[in-house]
Formats: sequence, structure tokens, C-alpha cells
Amino acid sequence: MTNPVPYGTINYSEKTNEVIDMTVYVKDASKSVLSGLSKMKAAMIEDYAKFMPPTKSDTTAKMNAEYVDKFDIRYGNKYIKIVQKDGGVKAFVVGVDNDKKFKKGDILLPAGYNAPARNFARGNILDGDYTIAWTGALYAGNTPR
Repeated sequence: MTNPVPYGTINYSEKTNEVIDMTVYVKDASKSVLSGLSKMKAAMIEDYAKFMPPTKSDTTAKMNAEYVDKFDIRYGNKYIKIVQKDGGVKAFVVGVDNDKKFKKGDILLPAGYNAPARNFARGNILDGDYTIAWTGALYAGNTPR
């Protein structure tokens, strides 16, 4: 069973009606980095709401509000860092046109707090057509972290 949501679909188990797919597919392209970051942030927040349904209890509603409030986007010279205040780096986005390996808007997995893994892009916020989880950029094979 599936349920359409703004950036993709949520898949549910036929027997238990529980969510079985914990990522959100962002299909729409963006004309600007700001618009792409907005869609990426919305998809991550949406995925967190699947993981921790805000309607389940007052506690989960509070946890959803805290996830949204602690979400932060920091702009550097080459990269845009997506962070959860007190929760680590979720992803990096290439913010320049002159990177030797990647194009502007490419989503990179964090190698650490201050640098991305530069092995391959996990999607592109300008092109759309990528999968993201509330935990951030996905490992190879679209596996959530």
C-alpha cells in the first residue's frame, strides 16, 4: 500500500500497516540552490515525521518540533553544510560551479564534521530525482545512515 506525499510516496506493509520505506524521493528539479535546499529540507522533515509520527503522542509531536527547530543550513566557501544543531552533519551540498569533480548542487555524504566524502554524489538538488532520509545523505545503494 502506498500514500502519495509532496515529494514522493510512503510505502506501508500490507499486514501491519507500518511504514517500510524510510526515505523520501525528491523528483522535482529546482531553478536555484535556495529552492533546492528548501525541497531537500522539507523532504528530510517529512521523512522524520514518518519515523516519529507527530500525531502519535505529545512526546513525538515535541520531538518533531525540535527536529525542525534544530535544522540549520550553513554556507561555506565551497560547500553548504546541512546540520542538526547538537546532532551532527546530515549532508554537504556543492555550492560552487568550479569544483573539479562535482557540479553545483551535488549532495555529498559527510566524511566528518568539516568535510564531505568526495567519492561520488548522492544526488543533485538542482536536478531533483534523488532520495534523502531524515538522517541525511544516503550511503551507496540508497541505504539510509
